Amino acid sequence: MPDTTHPPAAKPRYDLADISIALLSGVVLGITALFLFTVPLAGKMAGSRDFVAYYATGRQLVQHADPYDAGAIRRIEHSVGLKGNGVLLMRNPPWGLPLAFPLGFFGVRIAALLWSLILLACLLISVHLVRKLHGSPPNYIHWLGLSFVPALMCLTMGQTSLFALLGLTLFLYYHCTRPFAAGASLWLCVLKPHLFLPFAAALLAWILFSRSYKVLAGAVAATAASCALTLWIDPSAFSAYLALMRSTSVVQEFVPCLSDAMRFSINRNAVWLQYLPAAVASAWAVWFFWRRRHGWSWIENGDLLILVSLIAAPYSFLYDQSIAIPAVMHGAFTTRKRPLLVVLVCVLAIIELQALRVRINSVYYLWTAPVWLLWYLVARSSAAAHAVSAPVEFVQAHGGEAPVSAAHISRS
Repeated sequence: MPDTTHPPAAKPRYDLADISIALLSGVVLGITALFLFTVPLAGKMAGSRDFVAYYATGRQLVQHADPYDAGAIRRIEHSVGLKGNGVLLMRNPPWGLPLAFPLGFFGVRIAALLWSLILLACLLISVHLVRKLHGSPPNYIHWLGLSFVPALMCLTMGQTSLFALLGLTLFLYYHCTRPFAAGASLWLCVLKPHLFLPFAAALLAWILFSRSYKVLAGAVAATAASCALTLWIDPSAFSAYLALMRSTSVVQEFVPCLSDAMRFSINRNAVWLQYLPAAVASAWAVWFFWRRRHGWSWIENGDLLILVSLIAAPYSFLYDQSIAIPAVMHGAFTTRKRPLLVVLVCVLAIIELQALRVRINSVYYLWTAPVWLLWYLVARSSAAAHAVSAPVEFVQAHGGEAPVSAAHISRS
């Protein structure tokens, strides 16, 4: 007779959304893993991606040479595998030079492996923290963060946007419980300050209104320390960087984002035009915060600010959209429409296929930043009527800022 006192556990049901997420994650993560295993074995591959700019910069710094000397950087890059006649220069602000400095003590293969592992850790930690903010639900949605194509492109190219993603998620996770540390983590965001302008405007308004001066103190202390370290490594770094950013090669380069496309379509020499959307968006961000100031939640409201900041950024590439992961995961965790997850998987698959055939500076990437905002708005609108309160324990642990409960976002 069947045992009625201990019935068999119900088997989980898998739908098209689960299968789509699993397929996408398996393919893109497999490709990424293969790449990471190949890098230490092929020195020329390590030197043929954007990582080489940080490696060459580190080599220059170790030798007490100018990290923005295009001729010297070109010689280093081509000696380790960069093809063509071009040169890749590190364009992060000078306070990011301490990140590249240690790379100069290693050969290109070891440096590339260490750099890739650090970037991978940034992605894993970021996705883990975002999942914890949503109660660590027992589903597969966090796989979307791990297989988010812009982030994996950032990882394989060796770019620094994943540092900015980590800084953002650390701020979201700790801003209530450890405000000074949360502020210090924003230093990772200012490695790419142009991606956070509206977000920063709202952040400053929130700090002043809520008197969260420990967050401001942490951000100032971390940035000041990195600037001091930069000046110790290279006293002329700031002046050399300004000269680089004003050079014709930088000003006349097309970057596939809406702001730069607007400048090139109106007057390519009017550089101020590409900062106009960010200025307008920053004013909107302050207004957006002010209307919600008494019930402000960085988890609920900060996502929209990040997505708007990406669209209005003066310049950004596809891999910079890594910082959209918290917003996209929030929309995915809270939506009640499972077909929207399938749509998201299809968008990621299209981007992956496009990236295999289209150069990173192509105008065909203009659609990607707006699509995250559009998808997020649709996903959040489907969740608005089904909002539930978070567990009391989580609210107390995070200073009253509650995400959606795990019961609400688990698979049905």
